[in-house]
This record gives sequence, structure tokens and C-alpha cells, in this order.
Amino acid sequence: MPKLAVTSLNLSHFRSYKQAHIESDGGIMALYGANGAGKTNILEAISMLSPGRGLRRAGPAELMRQPEALGWKVSAELHSLSEVHEVSTRAEADTPRSVEIDGKKAPQVALGRLARIIWLVPVMDRLWVEGAGERRRFLDRMVMSFHPKHAEATLAYEKAMRDRNRLLKDQVNDASWYGALEAKMAESGAEIVANRADVLARLQIAQDNAQTAFPTAELSLIGDNLTTPEEMTEAFSTGRTQDLRAGRTLDGPHRADLHAVFQAKGVEARACSTGEQKALLISLTLANARALRDDFGAPPILLLDEVAAHLDADRRAALYSELHALKAQAWLTGTGPELFEALKNSATRLHVQESESGSTFS
Repeated sequence: MPKLAVTSLNLSHFRSYKQAHIESDGGIMALYGANGAGKTNILEAISMLSPGRGLRRAGPAELMRQPEALGWKVSAELHSLSEVHEVSTRAEADTPRSVEIDGKKAPQVALGRLARIIWLVPVMDRLWVEGAGERRRFLDRMVMSFHPKHAEATLAYEKAMRDRNRLLKDQVNDASWYGALEAKMAESGAEIVANRADVLARLQIAQDNAQTAFPTAELSLIGDNLTTPEEMTEAFSTGRTQDLRAGRTLDGPHRADLHAVFQAKGVEARACSTGEQKALLISLTLANARALRDDFGAPPILLLDEVAAHLDADRRAALYSELHALKAQAWLTGTGPELFEALKNSATRLHVQESESGSTFS
């Protein structure tokens, strides 16, 4: 099977790393060390090789090593299907993030055409009990792994909606202004809805066809009742009076919510135990990876932060077995090497430590 992997990674003044270089054979990478040593920073650096703000959703200035604050750079050798690319992204002080692919400047969306990178981090553990906004963000990140231009549609929709909301808040009644903004919202909104529906169907198939030790979820979207540009245009127009009273847009893709039911028990994810909720997240991440493998032609790069710590020994072994079956490059973190015993000699291990000069590893 064609491979997708970071085989060489270089960090310069990124988070806790002054300089760092990591080589990989494209297989599983197990990073262990004390909390705060810098393990997640490596995963975050890899996540910056995809469009967006990375797994912590940090701004460029937050990624600079302190106290120098000189700027940062992440560069990598990326094996993508049958090609090898030199990819880098950087930001200097007070400048936006830039991207280069094979020595040429490129837009962020171009990263999504070369690589598929997905992640699961501890902050997602409360996904099923948090507000709908977090679940939309989680879903849209999965959607972007299949449709990189989904980010552009989302940004276009949100910009037009912000402008419309400003008119609503100021109690403006100019129909022509609203009409122009609503047309933009309807065009990008219909694309958002179509992309989400496509990916939910793919995820459901990937779950239903899998032999997995993790529970599967029945997925649906609540609130995406408008599907075409015409329907959205009509809804925005007829809803202006109510929206004027509220001072904001009350209907549209920005109100959708991801709903999940633990299939084997028929219980909503938000009502499941903490362990079951975590298992459902892992299951969805693996389903995302399987569906991407079939769509892209190679399994995605997986960034799994502190996942092993929340699983018993049998579940850990099951997770590692599924990662091997996927033939995906996975970067795992944990506090101790015992969490990766089931991997035996099938993974590269890095011991990450904190020193006076910053994070180091061996």
C-alpha cells in the first residue's frame, strides 16, 4: 500500500524546543516522558503540516519558544503516496504563518492536498458533554481531512454571517445589504452541509464494515435542515424579523450539532460512562482513518496524545493491533514506556525530557 508519513522532522524555536531533529521509518513512534517534558509539542509541530491552527488551535505567536520569541519553523520530509516533498511552515515575530512546499511558497490549503493528518487529544474527552460548538469543530476537522476546501467554505460563511450579524445588531433594515450577504452565506452554507453529510456517510460505512474492539456510534446531524442555496436564501430572508429581535442569525449550518448513539446499547454518547465516551472517540478516529485510507489511497498520519493512559492493557493491545492493520504512521505519547509494552519491537521509542536548555529526547 502507498505510504503517507513524516520521515524527517526539524523544529526550530518551536514551543519548548530550541532545535530538534527526528528521523522515522514511517511506522509507529512512541514518545514517553514526564508531564510537561515536551511530548505534545512534537505532535503539535506535525499538526502544523496540515491546514489550520494545529491540534491546540494556537496562534503563530503562541508557538514561539520563550523568552527569545524570535519566531519558529517546522520542516519535514513528507512521503505522500509515490512522491517525496520538502514541506515547511514558519512565522516570525508579528508576522502571519507562511508555508513552503518544495522550496516554493504555497497556501495552507495546499498542505491538505499532500497529506491527511488527524489527531485525538485529551481536551476532546469532554466532547459529548460540551456545547454544540465543540462538536461542530470536531466534525468539521474530520470533514476537512476529506475535503480540504471545506475550510474555505467555512471561513466564507462565517465572514458573511459576522457582517450580517453586525447589521442585525445595529438594527439596519436595508434589504439589498442583507440580500448580498445572504447569497454568500447560502452558497458556502450549502457546500458545508453537503460536505458534512458526505463525511458522516463515509464514517458510518467505515464503522459498520470494521472488525474492531471499540464501540461503534450511530451518527447524525441535528439542525442541518437547510440543504440547498435556495432553501437557505429563503430561510435567511424570511427570518430577518426574528433575527433582528435576537441581534444574530438564528438558523443555518452554524447551528448544527453532531449527535452520536452508542450502537450496541442504544444510549446517547452524552449519557455514556467516561470510559465509553473515550472509546467512542477512539472508534471514530479509527473510522476516520480507515475511510481516508480508501479515499486518499494511503492511511493518514495519526497523532494520538495520551490515549494509551486511558485504556486498560487489553484495549491498548487492541488499539496497537488496529494501528498495525491500518499500516498508518502513528505518533503516540504517554508518561512511561510500560504503556507501549504491547508494541514490543514494532515501534520507535523516544524518551522526551526537560532540561535547562529546553526539551530534548533520546
